[in-house]
Amino acid sequence: MEHEDEIEKFYSGQSRYLLAVLIAEDEARGPVGFAELSIRLFAEGCRTSPVAYLEGWFVAAEARRQGVGRLLVAAAESWARAQGCSELASDSYAANTVSVAAHRAVGFADAGLIRCFLKEL
Repeated sequence: MEHEDEIEKFYSGQSRYLLAVLIAEDEARGPVGFAELSIRLFAEGCRTSPVAYLEGWFVAAEARRQGVGRLLVAAAESWARAQGCSELASDSYAANTVSVAAHRAVGFADAGLIRCFLKEL
């Protein structure tokens, strides 16, 4: 499992970043999607601080285009407001056209395109 360590840290209360994980379930199929949320001091394009951040957002292929993603984002917005945030930010790889389209479909606007760099020390 790709995120096994992150999941373990979240459920054991040791995650430094994730504050909430929302799960979408289908009565017949079980879990079909999730949204991972955090609070950041800053996010590109945002005018306020702190900012709620959609760290991860996934809907299983068989559950897409049925409103699951929209419901997860609506729940994320409610969570963000409850945390005192007035903005919800997210990101996606520019080449991930499915994610970009999904973000736009639920009301996200482009805040810019950045290139990230890494230098190991």
